[in-house]
Amino acid sequence: MFQLSDIKLSKQSPTSPGANTVARPQIPPVHVNEQHTLPKSDEEEDISAAEISLLQKIVRKGLVENKHDIEVQRKDPTSPLYSIKSFEELRLKPDLLKGVYAMGFNAPSKIQETALPTLLADPPQNMIAQSQSGTGKTAAFVLAMLSRVDPKKDYPQVLCLSPTYELAIQTGEVAARMSQFCPEIKIRYAVRGEEVPRGSKLQEHIIIGTPGKVVDWGVKFRFLDLGKITVFVLDEADVMIATQGHQDQSFRIHKLLPRNCQMMFFSATYENDVMEFAEAIVSSPVIIRLKREEESLNNIKQYYVMCRNQDEKYSAIANIYGVVSIGQAIIFCHTRKTASWLAEKMSQDGHAVALLSGELTVEQRISVLDRFREGKERVLITTNVLSRGIDVEQVTIVVNYDLPIDLHRQPDCETYLHRIGRTGRFGKSGIAINLVDGSESISILKQIEKHFGKKIHLLDAEDADEIEKLGQN
Repeated sequence: MFQLSDIKLSKQSPTSPGANTVARPQIPPVHVNEQHTLPKSDEEEDISAAEISLLQKIVRKGLVENKHDIEVQRKDPTSPLYSIKSFEELRLKPDLLKGVYAMGFNAPSKIQETALPTLLADPPQNMIAQSQSGTGKTAAFVLAMLSRVDPKKDYPQVLCLSPTYELAIQTGEVAARMSQFCPEIKIRYAVRGEEVPRGSKLQEHIIIGTPGKVVDWGVKFRFLDLGKITVFVLDEADVMIATQGHQDQSFRIHKLLPRNCQMMFFSATYENDVMEFAEAIVSSPVIIRLKREEESLNNIKQYYVMCRNQDEKYSAIANIYGVVSIGQAIIFCHTRKTASWLAEKMSQDGHAVALLSGELTVEQRISVLDRFREGKERVLITTNVLSRGIDVEQVTIVVNYDLPIDLHRQPDCETYLHRIGRTGRFGKSGIAINLVDGSESISILKQIEKHFGKKIHLLDAEDADEIEKLGQN
């Protein structure tokens, strides 16, 4: 049995069964192989949509401060739209409210303000919600799941589908923490590694699992009666669509649910295929959309350093490392080979660095990100694994050891924005440093500068005074 008291997949210390311990299967690490493509070099592996979503959850220490207004569509536009400014207004069970506060949620996030009154309404209302990672949507639907449980009934009442084992565990750990003062609520994983004796009937109130395992348990072996489910949550719908077979399995499960089952459907994106999937599953929904907080170069000071060779590039990195006293830095390399070489050389020279690249297993990546998020290493060296959609909020400096280029060796301006946008989020100021080592990279830099219309200033990495000023920005 494992105590799920810490929202970190990498924490697996055995403990005796407690109020809200949920058995986590002991399984060997596996590679996730969902179909998802990102631009990559010939030496870089694809990172799946599921893994990117998981890494987002791991690196987040707090909520995204989203300044956009929420768009709400509902079947009766004249009905009042309720929102709340405190969790007390929801009239939750006291022990559940205690769990919410114990997790550090002092006031509802923007999406929670609008979604929770609808999710907890009586009679229950169906919902489709779209918002980026870190806005508090997981906590919102988990709170709704826990609120709907009748502990006196010893059979599954709530079913939550996630695309992968790792994402299901993340949701389960949020549920375990939020219900830590509600020992009467029982939670069970339906994921690989979990087995149920033939002929058994599950007695846990909440089942959190992946589509394939839930089809096995609910359709094939009848370990749970899907006709008694009162709340159905489909999380990470955009990732679900990117994963072969999951959509069909979700439909098979959906067909066996009762007509009055409350449906909650969550996605980080709002593409047409996601909405078609959503509308096929969820009837007459309230639709909530929270626009993504856009990346911008406005708060980022951009520099470039002229280097004649790899040695001068390394020298510049070593000098810059000395000024990373507040916050942390990410160094982006074009290939795994370069990233590995740089990490090894910096480590040999006594610098505390972490390496994150495409050949690591999911578990290894989580361990690396845990350590970086906790400040055990100040510098993270990576390829494009981290450039898209991942926010490490204490990062103040991004270094492009290699400028981002596409497969045709043209400037990849979108990746450049994603990379250096890691530093200047939500009104904070950041620093981006580009290492330039020849006429080709000078040309790429000038095209990037022209594309964004933002000046990139020359920095002398050998000038101690100039370097020192970076640390004071």
